[in-house]
Amino acid sequence: MFLTRIFGRTLFSAAKSESSAAPAAAAFRGQRNPLEQFFEVERNLEDETPVVYGRSWKASELRLKSWDDLHKLWYVLLKEKNMLMTQRQMLHAQNLRFTNPERIPKVRKSMCRIKHVLTERAIEEPDPRRSAEMKRMINTL
Repeated sequence: MFLTRIFGRTLFSAAKSESSAAPAAAAFRGQRNPLEQFFEVERNLEDETPVVYGRSWKASELRLKSWDDLHKLWYVLLKEKNMLMTQRQMLHAQNLRFTNPERIPKVRKSMCRIKHVLTERAIEEPDPRRSAEMKRMINTL
C-alpha cells in the first residue's frame, strides 16, 4: 500500500487492463523482481483484524537443528530483518507509522540465539583448530 503512495502506481502487479495485455501480463507474473524480497506483501489497511506474527526462536529449539538448518534459518531471518528495516525506513520517510515494530526485536533475538547455539557447539568441539575456525566464522555473522 505504501509503495503505491510513493510512486503513484502499483510496482509489482501486471497491467490492470485484461484486453490485449493478457499474454504480456501472464509472462510478467512468471518473472519475479528481486526487489520484492525487501517488501512485505501488500495488505488492505482498512482491514480491522490485526495480523498476528510468530514468536522468536528459543535456544532449546535451535539446539535440535542441524548446522545446515541453522544456516538456512539465519539467512531467512536476515532477509526478514532487511525487509522490516526497509519498510520502517520508507514509512519513516513518509512520516507514517511502522505497523508492527515488535517484529524487529523478535528477529534480532532469534539471530542472537542462533549465534549463541553455534558458539556453544564451537566451544564443545574437541579439535582446537576447528573450534577456533568455527568461532571466527560465527563472529563474522
